[in-house]
Amino acid sequence: MKYALFLCTPVGGEEPGPEEIADDPRFTSYLQEVRDRDLVKGGARLRPASDATTVRVQGDEVLLSDGPFVESKEYVAGIDIIEVADLDEAIALASRHPAALGGGSVEVRPLWE
Repeated sequence: MKYALFLCTPVGGEEPGPEEIADDPRFTSYLQEVRDRDLVKGGARLRPASDATTVRVQGDEVLLSDGPFVESKEYVAGIDIIEVADLDEAIALASRHPAALGGGSVEVRPLWE
């Protein structure tokens, strides 16, 4: 079954870039495990929420605002698409993700197939 792992970072928290992730043993260990087991089927790390543009449409008017679409304590910093046997395996994998270990969280959501 396929799941999306939404990798959430606390607002105001540290946002590691690609170079920092490559040098972090927590990330390199996790990434090696999921590659060896061929669990990740796609995904991407996102730029900070402050770089977002939110689009809303009211009638014929397109409204744009800078930043995330909601005020929250966390924002989505990346997404991984995984393929595992069941929800228990998805949760076990999410619980080892550095995003969950570093003060953030990982939301596990099944995909429609």
